[in-house]
Amino acid sequence: MMLTLVIVVAAVLALALVLGLALSRALGPTAGPNAEAQLQPIDVAAFRNLVDPAEDEYLRRHLSPGQFRTTQRARLRARAAYVRMAAKNAAVLVGMGQAALATGEARVQDAALRLVNDALLLRRNAAFALLRIYGDMIWPDYSTATAGIVERYQGLSDAAMLLGRLRHPAVPVRATAGLN
Repeated sequence: MMLTLVIVVAAVLALALVLGLALSRALGPTAGPNAEAQLQPIDVAAFRNLVDPAEDEYLRRHLSPGQFRTTQRARLRARAAYVRMAAKNAAVLVGMGQAALATGEARVQDAALRLVNDALLLRRNAAFALLRIYGDMIWPDYSTATAGIVERYQGLSDAAMLLGRLRHPAVPVRATAGLN
């Protein structure tokens, strides 16, 4: 019995390690001179709708259990795509912030430091959110909330726009699409 327990725990730890490595590679930072061009704006309103618990409850009440699970899994796949895109944008913004830290201007350095810290935090939270989303796909009846990612991404987008305005006032940095 004890040997079985040790093997199961070791297997779970190995799986967690493999998933962690895969996520860190998928969400890894990208750098380059054209960092702003690598940003892919996210429709925050649509993302917010996907993570809205009231929307999940509405679907649960108006669909049969089988239809709800099918619909919820599709929504979870879309949610995962948004989270992956937010994490990739955060990786680009980390590179932009690190490049801006090299400037000598105090206001730019402060904005860059805030951007880097917010982006790194979002990337870490996105990795955990993806794990929760993939777990929710197994049991779509009990979806865990990932709304915090939307708010963090909105804050990160605001920080990126501030840094962009300080460095290059004529060139907008857009990490969101549509009406915020």
